[in-house]
Amino acid sequence: MGSGTIGAVLSIAMLAVFALVAGGIWLIAKKADRKRGVLMLVMAVVLLGNVLILAWPAAR
Repeated sequence: MGSGTIGAVLSIAMLAVFALVAGGIWLIAKKADRKRGVLMLVMAVVLLGNVLILAWPAAR
């Protein structure tokens, strides 16, 4: 994969992180489904960790 492809994948992953955080907070605040809201926040943290791991070598 070229550097442009990796950049695009990381950008899409970060958009997913923002969507997961927003959706998780919304579900928790609405008190509709707290369990799924918390799971969405956990998934956002895991996905953010993956993005940081993949972007680390590119920062050198």
